[in-house]
Amino acid sequence: MSKVVVTGAAGFIGSNLAETLLQKGVTVVGVDQVNDYYDPALKHKNLAALTQYQNFQLVEADIQHLNWEDLLQGVAVVYHQAAQAGVRASWGSNFRDYTERNINATQVILEAAKNLGTLERFVYASTSSVYGDAEAMPTPENIVPQPVSPYGITKLAAERLCGLYLKNYSVPVTSLRYFTVYGPRQRPDMAFHKFFRAAILGETIDIYGDGKQTRDFTYISDAVKANLLVAQEPKAIGEIFNVGGGSRVILNDVLDEIDQIVGQPMTRNYGDRVRGDARHTSADVTKAKVILGYAPQVTLAQGLRREWDWIQSLY
Repeated sequence: MSKVVVTGAAGFIGSNLAETLLQKGVTVVGVDQVNDYYDPALKHKNLAALTQYQNFQLVEADIQHLNWEDLLQGVAVVYHQAAQAGVRASWGSNFRDYTERNINATQVILEAAKNLGTLERFVYASTSSVYGDAEAMPTPENIVPQPVSPYGITKLAAERLCGLYLKNYSVPVTSLRYFTVYGPRQRPDMAFHKFFRAAILGETIDIYGDGKQTRDFTYISDAVKANLLVAQEPKAIGEIFNVGGGSRVILNDVLDEIDQIVGQPMTRNYGDRVRGDARHTSADVTKAKVILGYAPQVTLAQGLRREWDWIQSLY
């Protein structure tokens, strides 16, 4: 039975990935410091789902304070999902959190992997934020990244570090650039979670900009599947893959869909655009299709209904 490490195991993508692996009988060591970037109660709820499995072990600590050479003994794959998320919060005095948790934390694990030499795969969770306002839509992986937020800068820096450790020390890295992942356990600072919660509480929803911005939304199970595929495919080593949902949608159209799902029109408050938010995102997933056999399975309409069911159970 293989053994893996999932960092950020208490988080949105990390907990879903860890649970899928546990269901397959894989031994999972979950690493998470359970910080207060958002309500830790939600993270503990995610962890409660994982601790039911006998093949799960939780290490609750800061990544930078762990002995990674010990932790990686007997580990086949590291799924490095932990990060300081959020474009808007990455400006100003919070920036140190982003450099520490996105760049330094990644380097610490890579350094241990380099010395160990037994890892089969290091999967790094990157982001579409590295593209910024991309010149091509849909955006292929070989376009020059031009982040427009401090968050995007730190994620790209860590992605480049992965490349250095592959080139110089043969650490078997693969990077996944996620495009707006959503679904059950989504973070409360993310749009769909906020919109559905507002629907339940009868609150106005804030839209940053005119609502005509577009996004490629990726359902959580598709993001998890991409992780499993890259860990198994030898040709994935050294590669970067877009992980998208297969369709680019205008935000206002998504809001109309949400109105339908919740059964009433929501009051929208349109405000200023946020600095550091890309105007449009769209994933060209051709490379992931060809090399990994990746194909998104869940439509936006299906995924939104599943998230709505989950949100109702939460609030």
